[in-house]
Amino acid sequence: MSKVLVVTSGKGGVGKTTSTAALGAALAQSGQNVVVVDFDVGLRNLDLVMGAERRVVFDLINVVQGDARLSQALIRDKRCETLSILPASQTRDKDALTSEGVARVMDELREKFDWVICDSPAGIERGAQLAMYHADMAVIVTNPEVSSVRDSDRIIGLLDSKTKKAEQGEKVDKHLLLTRYDPARAARKEMLSVEDVLEILSIPLLGIVPESEDVLKSSNVGAPVTLAAPTSLPARAYFEAARRLSGEKLEVSVPVEKRGFLDWLFKRDA
Repeated sequence: MSKVLVVTSGKGGVGKTTSTAALGAALAQSGQNVVVVDFDVGLRNLDLVMGAERRVVFDLINVVQGDARLSQALIRDKRCETLSILPASQTRDKDALTSEGVARVMDELREKFDWVICDSPAGIERGAQLAMYHADMAVIVTNPEVSSVRDSDRIIGLLDSKTKKAEQGEKVDKHLLLTRYDPARAARKEMLSVEDVLEILSIPLLGIVPESEDVLKSSNVGAPVTLAAPTSLPARAYFEAARRLSGEKLEVSVPVEKRGFLDWLFKRDA
């Protein structure tokens, strides 16, 4: 059965688009048919992270308004045949998205894919609400800082009140993805701990993505970190998060480098 997943946040710059790409690629690498949809009309960054910016001809707005067929706008990833992207428009306004048009496109995507992953704009405006309206599941991406967590709490409220499931008396299945986490800084009280964030938000923890240059390097070469650096710590976190989304029961922990005996013998204190 097809699932619509929205990746959302209250605050910009928390790693939402890179997480959309990484989770989408991880699910696709497991053999599932996945499409990632960019709802951030006017900015359009998902195609850059996916390395598909030069292949964009038609976009989400074209399909919503009936100027192009869905098959014309979908771009299949060259590295993973079960992964596709539906890009956003860079020249149009979010007001070009209509509720009826989005509903029609989402219904068509459900028929074609196992997973429809929507990259929502940050915040609570119209584009974000349209991105989350049809969601069965939500991943709330949060950094371990007070402002990010506070804004995520507002997003949880919207998911519980402004979605199709909420109108039907049901709940969107919500998950927390904690990004840019540094255990050493958390121990020094320079950022919130995992326990602090969970106490405030009170939703299940999907994964903890550690602070790492691998995420930025992957984005700069136009590839999800789960494709560009599959053995890196962030990729490991995303692969495990994707397995949890698929129903596997895995303990959540902060990914750390495995040290050999010589590494342990000669390691230096930071």
